[in-house]
Amino acid sequence: MKCAVVDAYGIGRFLPDALRKYGVEPIHVRSQFPDVHLDYQPGDFDIDIQHEGDVEATAARLRELGVGFVVAAMESGVLLADALSVAAGTPANGTTDPASRRDKHRMVLAAERAGLAVADSFASPSADEVVAWALARGEWPVVLKPVASAGMDNVHFCHSEQDIRDGHASILSAEDRYGRRNETALAQGFLDGDEYFVNTVSREGAHHIVEIWRYRKQQIDANRSMVSNEHPVAADEPDAKAVGEYALGVLDALEIRNGAAHTEIMLTADGPVLVESGARLGGAHLPEIVSRCIGTDQVDLLARAIARPAEITGGGLPGYQLLNHVRFLNLIVPSDGVIPDEQGWAPVRELPSFLELIVTQKPHTRIDRTVDLASSPGYMYLSAADPAQIEADYQRLRELERDGLYSPEQ
Repeated sequence: MKCAVVDAYGIGRFLPDALRKYGVEPIHVRSQFPDVHLDYQPGDFDIDIQHEGDVEATAARLRELGVGFVVAAMESGVLLADALSVAAGTPANGTTDPASRRDKHRMVLAAERAGLAVADSFASPSADEVVAWALARGEWPVVLKPVASAGMDNVHFCHSEQDIRDGHASILSAEDRYGRRNETALAQGFLDGDEYFVNTVSREGAHHIVEIWRYRKQQIDANRSMVSNEHPVAADEPDAKAVGEYALGVLDALEIRNGAAHTEIMLTADGPVLVESGARLGGAHLPEIVSRCIGTDQVDLLARAIARPAEITGGGLPGYQLLNHVRFLNLIVPSDGVIPDEQGWAPVRELPSFLELIVTQKPHTRIDRTVDLASSPGYMYLSAADPAQIEADYQRLRELERDGLYSPEQ
């Protein structure tokens, strides 16, 4: 069997080897607007196809190659993978409203039509209209974001009319992570609670929960925050069960029938509410580390679901277990600085629960203050038998960052 992987960037770069493990030959398709901020390893594919905008032409090429499955690895490939799977006649997602799997406003509307709890939402290219909506609603803060970007890109927490106007202007004057101009902005009511993500794989409408993690965020300034760290939660915890069941409802609402999904959910006092869902692999995690800590990972199970559909449709994929306490955290640069060299990172590597460090830029590279995931210089994992040790080491890392880890004089 051959599988076309659309935009194998970031975590998607691990999918080719996983597919080969299960006897599937991967073929790469590059969309016109991939996320060039993420790693890509072209040597992982024998065939690399650049999509030039003609879906039928690219689909014809896939048919010639005998491709039996098309999957999006990253957000930039979602709509193209959907279109190619339909045109090539391979297993596909639903066709009622494919755009709802990328456009966050249409996504909310689809979830609402399915009877799921959603945030108050309004999208408009007009700042005046967004202000009028917010004033009529009368509840603050209001969250403002692009309708189709990623990684906390241009997300604003607005506490006043002026905040909305400033945030709206910032969004519409910028491009999204994929190089496309933002033409409208999405305003939503602020959701108060604990935020989780649920990673899943699906085949022919049968879904499997791979893992559930809880986010912790850090305030960057008055109007912005970002994910500082996250950790997996046991599948049998009541909160995990609630967000897991809700996530499966989101998959059905968005007609995600084949492939991976990464669904972010706020567990409010009234229950789970959708933040957003992506019909692709989730996040920046290292599959090897995740598998070591919870016994499985999304990349492996996606490849397995593609190669062996009967295993997921028959309920045969393995569930996850917390084998070790682990925490994933994003590096946060508090002010402009430089990337440390190996000696500079030594205090970080010496933390008792240190497991892995990934730095995305070379030593001594000048870097700006971190304001979102795209401007973070990397990430790391902490793991230990005692979660208190992880928390202590996490606090120590943030102290090191505040005290000059990225200082030009290091």
